[in-house]
Amino acid sequence: MGGQVRDNLLRVLERMEKAALRVGRRPEEVRLVGATKGVDVDRIAEAVESGLEIVGENYVQEALRKREVLGDRVRWHMIGHLQRNKARHAVGLFEMIHSVDSLKLAQELQKRAAKEGREVEVLLQVNLSGEETKSGVAPEGVQELAEAISEMPNLRLKGLMTMPPYFEDPDGARPYFQALRRLRDELQRRGLPVEELSMGMSADFEVAIEEGATLVRVGTAIFGQRRP
Repeated sequence: MGGQVRDNLLRVLERMEKAALRVGRRPEEVRLVGATKGVDVDRIAEAVESGLEIVGENYVQEALRKREVLGDRVRWHMIGHLQRNKARHAVGLFEMIHSVDSLKLAQELQKRAAKEGREVEVLLQVNLSGEETKSGVAPEGVQELAEAISEMPNLRLKGLMTMPPYFEDPDGARPYFQALRRLRDELQRRGLPVEELSMGMSADFEVAIEEGATLVRVGTAIFGQRRP
């Protein structure tokens, strides 16, 4: 599929730029995270050579394998649910972890990062839909968790992440993106250092950008359907 990934990537970047400009934002305020769960290394390498700067992985083991090949040509983010027993690997692998959803996980990451002498950027994953199948802290628990993490010396609290339900019409996700932005703004008013909003995927990233996303996690629109 020579050049297909490159073409798809350029198309996504163009759509991101247009979405930002539509609402008077600067396109450079929004960064693309290539969601690479189940994507082979050759296709990821093509995307990196075509300008992809951040790779987002869902599983520590998969990221370890891919990083052996791709190394530090690209920045690595953890975008999937992180189990506490994988925290040791995660702090060495990832620059940013989008999916911190409990105090216990944050404490384990802090312990491991301190041991490694590293600082790790983290986002709080917020479950705005209340779906039991989705990870994330409930909106009413966000402030308490954010305050606790902001006191941890080896974690850098950077913002919030969410995954709304899937809608045929991308506009259906808009209220969830708006709710995350309002939560972020409220935390900022309380003096917490939260700037990033990680929200929007292949089906709805343009709507997410219109509502303030600073990181969009796009897989299928770049790499095509995942192989089983």
